Amino acid sequence: MASTYLRSRGITRVSDLPALRFHPRCYYRPNADDDPATAGAFPALIAAVTDNDGLQTGAHRTWLDPSGCAKAKVASPRRAMGNILGNAVRFGSADDVMIAGEGIETMLSLREVLPTMPMAAATSSAHLAAILFPPTLRGLYVARDRDVAGDAAFGTLIDRTKAAGIELISLMPDLSDFNDDLRQHGAGELAERVRHDLREQDQTRFSFNIG
Repeated sequence: MASTYLRSRGITRVSDLPALRFHPRCYYRPNADDDPATAGAFPALIAAVTDNDGLQTGAHRTWLDPSGCAKAKVASPRRAMGNILGNAVRFGSADDVMIAGEGIETMLSLREVLPTMPMAAATSSAHLAAILFPPTLRGLYVARDRDVAGDAAFGTLIDRTKAAGIELISLMPDLSDFNDDLRQHGAGELAERVRHDLREQDQTRFSFNIG
């Protein structure tokens, strides 16, 4: 069902994702904004949040509608638990370069066109601003969301990467985020847009899938 949900978001590379798991009946604690009849469990996509050494520090849950084609109809379909600040859901192991962004779907959308580039989903704009850099990192691409919170996170990262001696490169979507770009424009157009923003050495280093 988790793969059904991801495919409904235009994400087809759903194998080889060790950070992600599926739970058929994950506990959900309704809050004051939920309908009193809200169920106490739903299918869920569960993501491991890890530090730069690969040790799990928390988990991020996305509760799903039983159809698998949308998030569950609850007040808070996404929640994180554990030590999230500074850590991330990781796709690949970063060395000297990686892409970091907010949402899991955002990063998996970029993975559609850059399958060999290490990526990290910080789970929110505040957590993106505070992401801890791997000690060997020299180049950080930021997959921005086109909103005020995303701009603020990028502004914080400008100062932090400058102090750390890391080159910061902005990746800006055409629409609100890169998942919207993937669904509206397709993988081919997304690949060309991202290729244009990558440093020359990274264009040749990392393989592109052009759809």
